[in-house]
Amino acid sequence: MANSLMEDIKEVLKEYDIEVLNIKTESYKGKKGVWWIKTPKGNKILKQQAYSSKTLEFIIAAVEYLISNGIHIPEIYKTKQGEKYVLFNKTCYVLSEAIEGKNLDYGSSENMQRVVQELAKFHKASQGFEPPANAKIRTHLGGWIDKYQEQAKKLKGYFELECSKSSHTKFGEVIIKEFPFFYERMERTIMESDQPIYHNWVEAIRQTGGLCHQDFTAGNLILDKRNRIYVLDTDSITFDIPLRDIRKLLNKIVKRKGQWDLMPVRDILIWYQRQNPLQDWQWQLLRPTLSYPHLFVGIMSKYYEKREETWTEGKYLQRLNEMINIEKSKEPIINNEALFFPLS
Repeated sequence: MANSLMEDIKEVLKEYDIEVLNIKTESYKGKKGVWWIKTPKGNKILKQQAYSSKTLEFIIAAVEYLISNGIHIPEIYKTKQGEKYVLFNKTCYVLSEAIEGKNLDYGSSENMQRVVQELAKFHKASQGFEPPANAKIRTHLGGWIDKYQEQAKKLKGYFELECSKSSHTKFGEVIIKEFPFFYERMERTIMESDQPIYHNWVEAIRQTGGLCHQDFTAGNLILDKRNRIYVLDTDSITFDIPLRDIRKLLNKIVKRKGQWDLMPVRDILIWYQRQNPLQDWQWQLLRPTLSYPHLFVGIMSKYYEKREETWTEGKYLQRLNEMINIEKSKEPIINNEALFFPLS
């Protein structure tokens, strides 16, 4: 790390009433960084935020609301001046407690159940949240249809460009063969999602409040010595209907298992339902968002937009084939309508 950046970190830490013994870089990329701060009273975590102060005020207010409703999230320390973050050189920094414990994983049914139930508690605890008047609100409410349409149009353009080439890479050959199947699924998802029940739920969340974490996975949960689950990495918190997090969690689990039929989808939905009951019409919307080929869209976009500069052609091809296999193993799941009504 550049000496100038380390000097900036030291200046930021002077704003807190702590004695710094050591600074260790956990990660640093672009406008985001994480450092372990060793003090006589234990470790702390300093985060450099990529967001504006107004967005950060929304995130902090959301975190405080969730904590007040029983969700365990690392405490944010105040500066000597009583501020919840430091603004230094037009960049925001947040200091929080470091939680000691172990990460959960998906290796056992018990662990999986704990992750799912904690997600349900998170969503339930977020109900009623109202952001500060001066904060910049983060929201995905009502944006699903437009996002799906935008992605479908973009990927169709990449497909047509690939088809127009006189020769193709192995990746391109697979895209030419497989894209029509996934494009049809994308169009079907758009049609099935763009329904009054979706728009009604969005409007309800606008009125009553409701947050999604956006990366609520085992790797972002820590089980402490008192058997409490702490939720980490709340930087992406946003307003949206809870299915956003449920779908993302299901995709995270299945990517580790390799195929959908190895995942107890119905058990997962039942575990969630016990903690944060949803109505049948709300669960009905999970089927189309699961049908949408998020994993295929992700790897195809990465390839044609060259977002992973260190990946070889072989690695891209391997990931593409993996994602296609996972997506196609989903067919028996999304065609089983009874699955999406957990307590019916």
